Amino acid sequence: MTVAHGTRTAEGNAVARAITGAAGTRLGLPWVASYVELCTPLYSTLSDEPSVLVPLLLSTGHHVRHDLRGARALGPDPLLAAAQADRLVAAGASPGAPVVMVAAGSRDPLATRDQVLAAAYLSEEWGGPVRLATLSGVGRRPAEVVTPDDVVSPYLLAPGHFASRVRSESGAAAVVADVIGAHPAVVDLVVSRAVEALAGLRSA
Repeated sequence: MTVAHGTRTAEGNAVARAITGAAGTRLGLPWVASYVELCTPLYSTLSDEPSVLVPLLLSTGHHVRHDLRGARALGPDPLLAAAQADRLVAAGASPGAPVVMVAAGSRDPLATRDQVLAAAYLSEEWGGPVRLATLSGVGRRPAEVVTPDDVVSPYLLAPGHFASRVRSESGAAAVVADVIGAHPAVVDLVVSRAVEALAGLRSA
């Protein structure tokens, strides 16, 4: 079972199902994609079901620490950075060009820590400088950070409200890449987390 935040856009919610379905097929296991809010099935209605839980949340925050059985967030992880780099290239960015990574943001210091680490992973993968901007909570906003020389990488899994804001608030950027989406590297990461969780259950 995966748990995504949920969005009001069908396209955004479909990303979680695509990732989960691909991971379930790889593992040869039944699967379900659930959501914290805004889309069904809600995780809160399924939380008693026997399952291995993999959050599709990119940073540690309230939902991960309080709602999701202690399962760790999907990010930060070098596999997510690899997916972001692919999205940048697909959008026409040149490897090594200066990047602004735009995250949803949070007031939670653990989420801020995770976003800083995610930017560092992307910098290593991309081979160039990566600065961080956030849409809410702690940090500077895209309009304060992005310049015409920058390319923008959304640290977001799916289309929706925040993805639309990244584009509208990063107007100065040379390139705005797509969200991470159902990239094969994300599926690899979900499979890895599920295998890790299954191993933990078997050894318990």
